Amino acid sequence: MSHAKSVEPVFHPFTAIPGLPFSEAVEVGDLLFLSGQIGTDNNGKLVAGGIAEETRHALVNISRVLARHNSAMDRVVKVTVMLADMAEWPAMNVEYKKFFPNNPPARSALGCNGLAMNARVEIECVAVRR
Repeated sequence: MSHAKSVEPVFHPFTAIPGLPFSEAVEVGDLLFLSGQIGTDNNGKLVAGGIAEETRHALVNISRVLARHNSAMDRVVKVTVMLADMAEWPAMNVEYKKFFPNNPPARSALGCNGLAMNARVEIECVAVRR
């Protein structure tokens, strides 16, 4: 007999650009699963400046989504980083470490092509809600 608790996901529509066919976050129990974020500014435009600026803005965007859903960067337990060019890993990592200075979350990374808006990096994560 299973004692697993029933989990009902709560879907949060994407708020930055209404009408997109995915949720910015999905709550399952105490976990918050975020959709990937790229380095866009407040107007939804990809920032200039290459991998460092894109990484910084992607992580700022993540922190804003987390705040809207009662969580924060120090509650992130898993991160997935998608890079258009794995040679940019060191530069991405410099910015990344600024957002996770202590107790960094588990992390996976992969090289890929065809990220939205020709971005250099996309980052998604799982966090614990407060």
